[in-house]
Formats: sequence, C-alpha cells, structure tokens
Amino acid sequence: MQLRYSFRVYPSAGQLTALARAFGCARVVFNDALRVREEARAAGLPFITSAELSKRLTAVKKTPERAWLGEVSAVILQQSLRDLVTAYRNFFDGLKGKRPRMGAPRFKSKRDNRQSIRFTANAAWRITSGGKLRLPKIGDLKVKWSRTLPSAPTTVTVVKDAVGRYFASFVVETDASEVLPETTPEIGIDLGLGHFAVLSDGTKVDSPRFLRRAEKRLKKAQRALSRKEKGSRNRDKARVKVARAHAQVADARREFHHQLSTRIIRENQAVAVEDLAVKGLARTRLAKSVHDAGWSAFVSMLEYKAARYGRTFVKIGRFEPTSQVCSVCGVKDGPKPLNVREWTCGACGTVLDRDVNAAVNVAKAAGLAVSACRAQVRRALVPAPRSEAGTHPKRPTQPVWEQAGIPGL
Repeated sequence: MQLRYSFRVYPSAGQLTALARAFGCARVVFNDALRVREEARAAGLPFITSAELSKRLTAVKKTPERAWLGEVSAVILQQSLRDLVTAYRNFFDGLKGKRPRMGAPRFKSKRDNRQSIRFTANAAWRITSGGKLRLPKIGDLKVKWSRTLPSAPTTVTVVKDAVGRYFASFVVETDASEVLPETTPEIGIDLGLGHFAVLSDGTKVDSPRFLRRAEKRLKKAQRALSRKEKGSRNRDKARVKVARAHAQVADARREFHHQLSTRIIRENQAVAVEDLAVKGLARTRLAKSVHDAGWSAFVSMLEYKAARYGRTFVKIGRFEPTSQVCSVCGVKDGPKPLNVREWTCGACGTVLDRDVNAAVNVAKAAGLAVSACRAQVRRALVPAPRSEAGTHPKRPTQPVWEQAGIPGL
C-alpha cells in the first residue's frame, strides 16, 4: 500500500522566493486550464482533453506573456494539470453516485490557506547524503527528519500551510514486512461525545475536547483580528496568530488520533466501528462538539493502519440499533433519549451501561467473537415473591469473607 510521510522543512530566504514563484506558476497554470474548459463549455464546444491542455501549456510558455513559466520546473506545471483532471473526475463521479458529491473545480487564489507543488520521479529530485531535499530550480531544503522512510519515495509534495510553515510530504510503497503477529482480542468501538471511544471490553477513553479548551485563546485572537484594518500589515500578523492557534488545536487532535488508533490496532486482531452520519450530526446543535471529536479522521486512521499491519477492520451500517438491543439476551426494547446512560433490560433484568452495551453490539454485528460477559453489566436485584416473603426463620449469617473461604481480618 502507499503511505504518506510529512516532515517539516526550513527554506532559506532565497528558497522562499523560489517556492513562492513555483506556487504562483502552478496556480496560474491550473486557473488557465480551468478557464479554457469553462469557456469551451459555455460556448457549447467539446470537452477539452488533458492532452490538448498539455499541448497548449507547451505553446503558451513560448509566448512573451507567459515566458516566466519557464523559470520553474516543468514537472510541477504538468502535475498542476493532473490536479485539475482529478478535480473534474471527482466532480463527475459524485454526480454519478460513485463517490460522495463535491463541488465543481474552482479557481485558486494566492490568498488560499494552502499552497502546494508536487514533484514526481522524472523531476530528478533526490535526498542528498547530508539529509537535505534537493529540488530542481529551488535548491537544497533543510528537512527535520523525525523518522526514517520505510522505502524510497516516489513523489514529494511541498506544502505551505496558513501559518506559513513548510512541509515535505513523501509517498512511499510498503510491503508485508510490517504485518504484526496475530493476537486474540477482538473489539467493537462506540464513538461518542461524553467519552471519545468506548471499547467492548469496558475501556472508556475520555474526550480531550481540544477546541473547547482552546476557545478562550481563540476568542481573544479572533477578536483582535476583527479590530485590525483590512489590508494592513497588522491584520496580516493577527491573521497568522489566529491560524497558529487553530493549527495547534488540529495538531494536538491529530496526535491524539494517531496514538489511540495505533494502540488499538496493535493490541487487537479485529476492530469494528459504526458508520456514523457525521454530516448529519454536524447540522445539529452538537456541531462544534462533533467537529472537535474528529470521528471521520480517527476511523480513517484505523482503517489504513489495519490494512498496513494485517488486522481486520469492519464497519457496520449506521442504522444498526446498537443502543436499543440488550447485548446479553438480544431483546430490542426501543430507542432511548441521550440522557439515559444506564438502563435495565426488561427481559433478563441486566443493568447495562449504554456505551459499553453499544460497543458490544457493534462487535457482534460485525461478526466478531465478543462475549457480552466482557461488558460492564450486572444483574439487577429481583424482589422475592409475595408468598415467600418472611416465611423463613432468620438464621445467623456468616460474613462474606468467611463464606468465600477467606479468613476474617
């Protein structure tokens, strides 16, 4: 499978200028190609193919108006055209129902929060013996290597985020050498807001609520930004402060997702989760908490890490009544409001924890070998029948520890 590894890079002053020029050229090529296709569509002409766009790019580089496109690597310009092709393909596949619907390709701006360029293998980029990233017509970039790459990368993408940080993102191929040894546990996971994740073995992972904890700092930074005059240098500085505060929240959330997903995949042979309707929940009054949890990103990490390490990953349907069925006897007694966190089964009298019971049902719906006895359940007290109450003489009872064979203290 293909994996992506990102590392922080620190360009020099001259390299910052070269990168800004490369970002601008890639953006212009993308916008020009998009404009040509939109004009052809408006005029009722046939759809312009990718080969035709590539020929026009080669021709326009020889004109005085676009001669400066030759100052950057030709590979990033061709990759910009490929990005437009991918955007159109995703848009049409969404209309056909092959993938979730998304909007039509839009024009890029130099004020976008994210700027990127991509180099493929034929661009003659490489990693030097000194550990620097050598890019054509840009130079040797200093890279902060936090880990080693498992194999030789095929492509590298240089990304500039809203804070002004630069990253080098490598795409590498991995083999089956990283498959973990088999283990026994198989778990189901119930994702929520009170607890981020509840496992079918009774483990509860608290929700960090990174955005909620940073709201005071974000409010202060955003209020300072609103007071700055538009177009001023101070407004740019305030915008960077707001972006940096949001980036800290996103980085902390991503780190939490990575650590938890890695631990779950390493300790369990099979993992089952529920396909949550995140978009629907994001339109309710719980929208901020739903976005703060980041369920979709966490489930995606579980899925690709399970495939990478040889684990089983199962996603059950979102309409499975996991919170309505008793995990002990299997009786369905209807929906319950969210404020009911513990309930008693009317059939078997078991007191069930709502989240743990749902996690066990998720595992059972996925066909995993999970027993309900692993959940945090207990038998409710059953009153004696009226005919038997008070009929037996009282006998002196032994302490509990003596009944169990444990000497008294």
